[in-house]
Amino acid sequence: MELAPVPAYDCPFCAIVRGEAAAEIVHEWSDAVAFVPLNPVTPGHVLVVPRVHVADVGHDPEVSATAMRRAAELAAETYCNVITSRGAVATQTVFHLHYHVIPRRQGDVLSLPWDVR
Repeated sequence: MELAPVPAYDCPFCAIVRGEAAAEIVHEWSDAVAFVPLNPVTPGHVLVVPRVHVADVGHDPEVSATAMRRAAELAAETYCNVITSRGAVATQTVFHLHYHVIPRRQGDVLSLPWDVR
């Protein structure tokens, strides 16, 4: 199953990577960027995105693995969930590969999947 990717020029995450859209950047690498999402579900929640436009985790395994390595570097600092989605049916809303790194704390009330209402 091949999903039609969103062109990079229409992609809000590409605009963040290019520095054309505002975002709270928390870490940058040569191949990826981590920033705070618009509606973080826990304190410290960040998105890790590759600098190249890839629609989702299934589009380019090499880019997906590189971005996951960067998410894992951040995940090593805390107990967390690391989550990605592929396609609208799987709750993907921005069609640029991204990994959520969601810190968890004992007794937090976040249940997964989280409610995005």
